[in-house]
Amino acid sequence: MDLFIKYRGQGLVEYAFVIVLIALVILVILTLLGTSLGEVFSRITATI
Repeated sequence: MDLFIKYRGQGLVEYAFVIVLIALVILVILTLLGTSLGEVFSRITATI
């Protein structure tokens, strides 16, 4: 039983690492493309 709990905790930590990694990738992408996306939205609102 203790072995099951140990592996279950390990799985939760791995899921947490994956979620943090995905969040960091999204943050980097938005940082790099932030100005470009801002310009696109500005053009869209200007034409409307």
